[in-house]
Amino acid sequence: MSFTQLLYHIVFCTKERSPVIPNDKSSELYKYIWGNIKNHNCHLYRINGMEEHIHILTDLHPSVRLDDFIKSIKVSSSKWLKANNDFPLFSGWADKYAAFTISFRDKEKVIEYIRNQREHHKKVSFFNEYKKFLIDNGIEFNEKYLLK
Repeated sequence: MSFTQLLYHIVFCTKERSPVIPNDKSSELYKYIWGNIKNHNCHLYRINGMEEHIHILTDLHPSVRLDDFIKSIKVSSSKWLKANNDFPLFSGWADKYAAFTISFRDKEKVIEYIRNQREHHKKVSFFNEYKKFLIDNGIEFNEKYLLK
């Protein structure tokens, strides 16, 4: 028998970082995404976000490829959002995403961080938050291409 613990903190945003996910309707979207995550035999620890981006903390079943998993979430939720009258301004997700592996020991800290997105973004913009994630995780990037 094999044992794994693959935790990922996934972040992606709307096209052009447009604020098109109303806070009072976001829980519907999160429930929809949660269903997609369960369909991949993965466990959602926390999902939350703002009008222009989403954070997900999930484990990843060993049989699931990360890029396929994120593509599935983005494609299915995009179709759902476009068909839902509660999200009339949604035009799609940005092509890119960020995914960071998380130590099991850091799980609660990341859950709390995702839970407190509204408070956090009173102080830090999403763009600056995203850049900090990349820098803190040693990922090289060209700012010109961020979040496209």
